[in-house]
Amino acid sequence: MAQFKRGDFSTCGAPRPGRPKTVTTPEIIVQIHEPIWEVRRISSKPIAVQLETSLERVGSIIHGVSDMRKLSAKWIPKCLNADQKHQRCQSSEQYLEFFRRDPNDFLSRLVTMDETWLHHYDPETKQQSMKWRHSGSPRPKKFRV
Repeated sequence: MAQFKRGDFSTCGAPRPGRPKTVTTPEIIVQIHEPIWEVRRISSKPIAVQLETSLERVGSIIHGVSDMRKLSAKWIPKCLNADQKHQRCQSSEQYLEFFRRDPNDFLSRLVTMDETWLHHYDPETKQQSMKWRHSGSPRPKKFRV
């Protein structure tokens, strides 16, 4: 009211001393991205501690400004190279041809053996496999052993 009486009709607030309400500057965004690109599995808390800013601000920059999220690895049964994939296709086509020739005799000609199941311990949990990714990028893949 006092400013209006003095003739100040400005609707914009004057700059004030002290910390700004938001600390989303290009420099802060780069400082947040650096540890993420170095260690994709880093959480927001160490970044907030390192930059001495709030955890909420770091999360807001990562999720809102950078459009990134943490994705866990997608389980894939096997990692096959091109030759192995080609060989599997050829075998499948050969089995289909055997079946087309004589469907009744097909199963009696297959040779099967006993299976042995071995347990393989993989200490990495789903939480440990999470990595920062942009929203449009595909999920990381983890092959079952």
